[in-house]
Amino acid sequence: MSNRLPARSSRARKRRFPFLQLDVFTSRRLEGNQLAVFPDARGLTDDEMQALAREMNLSETTFILRRSATVERGRGIRVRIFTVEEELPFAGHPTLGTAFVLRKRGQGEVALDLEVGRIPVSFRQQRDGLVFGEMRQRDPEMGSIHDRGAVARAAGLEADAIDPNLPIQTVSTGMAFAIVALRSLEAIRRLRFNWKQLEEYLARTDAKFLYFVTRETVDPAARLHARMIFYNGEDPATGSAAGCCAAWAVRHRRGRTR
Repeated sequence: MSNRLPARSSRARKRRFPFLQLDVFTSRRLEGNQLAVFPDARGLTDDEMQALAREMNLSETTFILRRSATVERGRGIRVRIFTVEEELPFAGHPTLGTAFVLRKRGQGEVALDLEVGRIPVSFRQQRDGLVFGEMRQRDPEMGSIHDRGAVARAAGLEADAIDPNLPIQTVSTGMAFAIVALRSLEAIRRLRFNWKQLEEYLARTDAKFLYFVTRETVDPAARLHARMIFYNGEDPATGSAAGCCAAWAVRHRRGRTR
């Protein structure tokens, strides 16, 4: 879907910035994880980008800032990612969705220059007509091990809802997630925590968000079932957390997560 949104400058001069809205991580329209993309955000200030992201009221909104071909060949296409609350250094579905928009506009190989650096994205057309995108995240950085009782209290969980055999550990590939393994699908479905309460806990740690997983799955072909709840609701899917979770699974010998 495409639209145009007027923005007001300090001189009250009206400007127009086209944007697109698309769904990522889905094979069906109006499902998946929504994203707004501004293909040419040159001229917008930081505050205006944040205000526009708040107006979009989606998980994330991205702003493409084109530069010379020489710079883009070496460093990638500059993109900034905003939630309704803040700018993020990295996020998965905005990276894939924005790269897809650039690909549709004639860009060949796509590399984005994000706050975390250069992130290459490749695409392939599948037989069913869908396009599959794959990004190469930064190498994972393993962070602190969290206390199970402290996480349970912060998330409003019973302590025995958390799997005692798997550590709660922060992992970052550009965005830091603490991976929390729960015992069952029932436990992960019952998540109803107070975000403000959890935010107070996270502010004292090296994690930005919690990513909940369980080895009980709805899909028998899957190895883990996951949920990522944050201040703007819940992501249907999240590429950045999935990358961190894959690194966590390998580190703790959980094997394939797919």
